[in-house]
Amino acid sequence: MNFLLKRMKKIEPLFEKGGRFEKLHSVYDGFATFLFVPDKVTTRGAHIRDHMDMKRTMTVVILALMPALLFGSYNIGLQHTRAFGIVDWTLIQMFWFGFLKLLPLIIVSYMVGLGIEFVAAQIRGHEINEGYLVTGMLIPLIMPIDVPLWMLAVSVAFAVIIGKEIFGGTGMNILNPALTARAFLFFSYPGWMTGDKVWIEGLMSGGGLDGFSGETPLALAKMDGFDQMPSAMEMFIGTIPGSAGETSTAAILIGAFILLLTGVGSWRIMLSMTLGALGMGLLLNATGGNEYTQMPAYYHLIMGGFAFGTVFMATDPVSAAQTNTGKYIYGALAGILVVIIRVFNPAYPEGTMLAILLMNVFAPLIDHYVVNANIRRRLKRVQRA
Repeated sequence: MNFLLKRMKKIEPLFEKGGRFEKLHSVYDGFATFLFVPDKVTTRGAHIRDHMDMKRTMTVVILALMPALLFGSYNIGLQHTRAFGIVDWTLIQMFWFGFLKLLPLIIVSYMVGLGIEFVAAQIRGHEINEGYLVTGMLIPLIMPIDVPLWMLAVSVAFAVIIGKEIFGGTGMNILNPALTARAFLFFSYPGWMTGDKVWIEGLMSGGGLDGFSGETPLALAKMDGFDQMPSAMEMFIGTIPGSAGETSTAAILIGAFILLLTGVGSWRIMLSMTLGALGMGLLLNATGGNEYTQMPAYYHLIMGGFAFGTVFMATDPVSAAQTNTGKYIYGALAGILVVIIRVFNPAYPEGTMLAILLMNVFAPLIDHYVVNANIRRRLKRVQRA
């Protein structure tokens, strides 16, 4: 590493002002800060000094994603063996099969997304931000495993350009980029985001056992009632059809623990979103209605993308509410909306993606009213004094 650092320092003047490649300074700086901790320090008064820079924060989030990624790789192989009647694969074989299927999605996501980020930074003359390091991992984990790579590339490009760069880049976007990519794919190519074949590798191209259903638990509940769904334990562990990162609530909770332990994730949003969904589910249980409303309320927490969305999407520090009170409101409304969309929208049984994107739009408005309410309370105290 010392050798690499010396080489980077040696060529650094070429990218500084007046150097031969000064126009590529953003590219050099992006690689340098990715490989090594920046040696820059504050030279004048600063309000806050902290060791947690953007790179360290993104690294913690990626680390928290690892349990979901590893289990998701195994589950891809497991669902493939079930669909095609393979009985002699070991756990390692299933994991390796799934990982090799997931790897191209990760590579395409990073190549397209980072490529656009580099070009945008060069055009603006800005530094390259590390925000896409997490987004590039999130996107493959919420996509169907058999999605064509060109569709994934188009979705990533749309999310980065329209959902992020057009607003000014990292820290300026109002929508979560990963969910924007998924929404684009869902509405542009719905055949690759719905049905009983898209969630299991190999079914879209034909084959599989006769009568095998690759439907997710939410789709089964919508079609056949919640008593036809997998057991709660299966859904909690994650041995069910679905996108790689979203099936295992257990693996996601390990990631949540890492985020909460390091202070990177917002416990206010996670808690309020969970309570909002649980409360809405209990309310529907009490009011009656169709079979879907009678599904046990806690099922909403362990199926679909709820857990993954709560831990990794709704807590996005850029697109979520910023005030503490606003985080409670934002999370609770998101959880309530997830259940409402799932129960009352027959065309779209998932709900988590739309609920979080909708709350992303209203997050600034929530913060606005929270701040104004605080100002009014302080003014009243001053007037009394």
